[in-house]
Amino acid sequence: MIIPIKPARENLQSTQSSTESTKRISEVSSQVQENYLASGVLNLSSLPPLSLYIHFPWCVRKCPYCDFNSHEVKQAFDEQAYLKALRSDLEYALPMVWGRKIFTVFIGGGTPSLMSASGLDQLLSDIRTLLPIDSNAEITMEANPGTFEAEKFRQYRSSGVNRLSIGIQSFNSAHLQALGRIHNGDEAMRAIEIAQANFDNFNLDLMFALPNQSLEESAQDLTRALSFNPTHLSLYHLTLEPNTYFAKYPPSIPDDDLSSLMQENIQERMKEAGYHHYEVSAFAKPGFESRHNLNYWNFGDYLGIGAGAHSKLSFPHRILRQMRHKQPKAFVEAAMSGDAVQESYEIGREDLPFEFMLNSLRLNDGFESKLFYERTGLLLNSIENVLSLAEKKSLLEIDHLRIRPTPLGQRFLNDLQQMFLES
Repeated sequence: MIIPIKPARENLQSTQSSTESTKRISEVSSQVQENYLASGVLNLSSLPPLSLYIHFPWCVRKCPYCDFNSHEVKQAFDEQAYLKALRSDLEYALPMVWGRKIFTVFIGGGTPSLMSASGLDQLLSDIRTLLPIDSNAEITMEANPGTFEAEKFRQYRSSGVNRLSIGIQSFNSAHLQALGRIHNGDEAMRAIEIAQANFDNFNLDLMFALPNQSLEESAQDLTRALSFNPTHLSLYHLTLEPNTYFAKYPPSIPDDDLSSLMQENIQERMKEAGYHHYEVSAFAKPGFESRHNLNYWNFGDYLGIGAGAHSKLSFPHRILRQMRHKQPKAFVEAAMSGDAVQESYEIGREDLPFEFMLNSLRLNDGFESKLFYERTGLLLNSIENVLSLAEKKSLLEIDHLRIRPTPLGQRFLNDLQQMFLES
């Protein structure tokens, strides 16, 4: 939910805290500052951790709220042709990441669990052949409850998937039907039981503020989810994204007051249940935070392969973004000819503060102050005016070690992030 920002009442000690924060921000090594000013270019002292994202573009049916790059399977899809294209895409991308280790892998979609067990095994085998994968790598696969087969998921685990993310969304069959999901409540529970039998680490995706959903029904969904003792829960407010069916034909959804009550209830109950609310929509048992997503939010690097996949790759003097061709057929043809990338551009120095904050401020504990320089090559005092203003408005809490959004900053997160776009 996006709430327009209102001017926050300044702290009684705003003048003092502003002076102190300015002093803290300016405490940068003189040598670093001299090098930075002399070079006039981006200088990353080290490259961030690298993740791999693999996009599987097909699903059984396109959900009316979904704005991801997914395409309905009309009759069948050519799994072998797509797997060959993925390998070719990765082979041509290797010079961009040569010598760098992969710490997390995420197979998303679409509905990756439509892939055969042998196809998934082939995919992971190709990845291990071409890339150095960390021995403790987190390997996540998204799954739709309507595609669960016990034996297939056992084989997924044997092939190396060690974390599952299940798109439950709700246990209420009427709400699932309204969301266009292909499973019902019973199938959702059966899917989790299969996951429990094969995976020690699994996430459940749930949505709230669904069409005609009551506060009690939202609470019932959460109760059912917690009864399965998942290691991680992602709890999303339904939003009507542009270019979706719901945006064109909006359903009747809870108003802001009711959806706020749902959100408050979720946060209280998750805290009581012992889950760490570490990101806007993410809750985890201690030690089970999504390492892949944490790398995104800490402005780490990721190579994305597959139809419509995005990449963010750092080099000593530049940071590059890429996007692959979105249509599956076009992607396969382009990847096999060594030209899978449709768009590629460098992130401008002036855009780096916003890009960094767009990710890192999603974390409730914020980020270590030194991370800004490490990931952007920019000195923190280059944005000290915006930081000081956000601190005055009680949107940020700043000390010499960490910068984090305050509860007010979390509430008005979109507006806090926007401040860095205008810096």
